[in-house]
Amino acid sequence: MSNDHGLPPVVSRAEWQEARDALLLQEKALTRMKDAVSAQRRRLPMVEVTTPYTFDGVDGPATLLDLFDGRPQLIMQHFMFGTDWEEGCNGCSMMADHIGPLSHLHARRTSFVQVSRAPVPKLTAFADRMGWSYPWYSSGNSTFNEDFGTTVDGEERHAVSVFLRDQDRVFHTWNTFGRGEEPFMIVFDLLDLTPYGRQESWEATPPGRPQDPPYDWMQLHDRYPTDGRVS
Repeated sequence: MSNDHGLPPVVSRAEWQEARDALLLQEKALTRMKDAVSAQRRRLPMVEVTTPYTFDGVDGPATLLDLFDGRPQLIMQHFMFGTDWEEGCNGCSMMADHIGPLSHLHARRTSFVQVSRAPVPKLTAFADRMGWSYPWYSSGNSTFNEDFGTTVDGEERHAVSVFLRDQDRVFHTWNTFGRGEEPFMIVFDLLDLTPYGRQESWEATPPGRPQDPPYDWMQLHDRYPTDGRVS
């Protein structure tokens, strides 16, 4: 992009500060709204999970209760990786790239796992390739994905679920699909700070700035053809 097309207007520092202060009021309102929604989420009712699901892991079979690893809360990424796939979904992989050390979650009494229908050897090989060490289980030998709406008519759906346990009883407390996963991918929040934004065609972006079809740009992190540098 040339410097005379699509760029924000150039103003004085005082004019910029006035505009920044006005936007800051909206940003603070958004933060308070997020806090209010989170408070409502903590008050959702829950559903007991009574089906005796069995998952396959690197150490053998595991129950849903086992996935908590002794902690009272469990966040689960329903990772799109079908039984006949050779690698995992680009978007799910982007989310996994952002999770980071699980010790921070563990310090707050919360475990994290990934669950997919692909067999364990495929999951392990892909995790090694991507550099992840998260607990990853296969649900391919159960109806778990279908029951939780993450495999529908044979098609995979990406999602996140939250579970709570009370001793040996397990409860499903929350889930999200589609764009509901975006808060767990900080790259979107970082891009939203920039003049170009996410550079996707659905955004309300001034003319002249880069835009591509939604999600088409996403790749596995070892497969991007360019580093985005320009001369």
